[in-house]
Amino acid sequence: MALGILMAVTMAIMRMGTNPVLRAVSWVYIWFFRGTPIYTQLIFWGLVPVLYPKLSIPFSDWSITTNDVWLAVYGAILGLGLNEGAYLAEIVRGGLQSVDKGQWEAANALGMKRSTTLRRIVIPQAMRVIVPPTGNETISMLKTTSLVIAVPFSLELNFVSNAIGNKMFLPIPLLIVAALYYLVITSILMVGQTRLEAYYGKGFDGERAARPGRGMSRRQQSILAAGTVKDDPTLEVTP
Repeated sequence: MALGILMAVTMAIMRMGTNPVLRAVSWVYIWFFRGTPIYTQLIFWGLVPVLYPKLSIPFSDWSITTNDVWLAVYGAILGLGLNEGAYLAEIVRGGLQSVDKGQWEAANALGMKRSTTLRRIVIPQAMRVIVPPTGNETISMLKTTSLVIAVPFSLELNFVSNAIGNKMFLPIPLLIVAALYYLVITSILMVGQTRLEAYYGKGFDGERAARPGRGMSRRQQSILAAGTVKDDPTLEVTP
């Protein structure tokens, strides 16, 4: 997911940019990895040592067997991460486009650079839209790891539970154990997603209006409680 998020943010920014080459590169990346099955991609990453038996430096005698450095876990991480990045790129792009264009115009009027505007203004506001589908993708990724046997990566939870179950002639109990593990991890991820949604949703759901003193110092809360200031200083008080 870390690799997927990194690729998604990069490709979304490239696709929203003005450089036609970068936009084309991001479009081809998203088109390819969304258009081919994840299982096929994982098989390809598992066949890297077959496609490139040796790694060497041009114009030198140094070479090494690919199997010595290419582990199955590398193929699993790259396969899942690059595929997830293509799906998350559209989620990130949708979140960035949900921010009002006036935010960009105001930042440009203040002389802020595009990178600073993205980092300080646009992305924090877009996170409210990005976090919920990203949480769903994270949970989906957890279950998609059961396909990494195509690499093959034999230390995956579902494969190990099947192997132990077949060895002990108890396939159903071991499948239940694997399902419980998935449920526990999914529950932890759902709690984290809920907290992130609450954090980035501040100011959008009326939470601040219901508890105006939250996040203020004691002195600020005392001044607010004294009634000497308006809750909204932009409103005029009618005498």
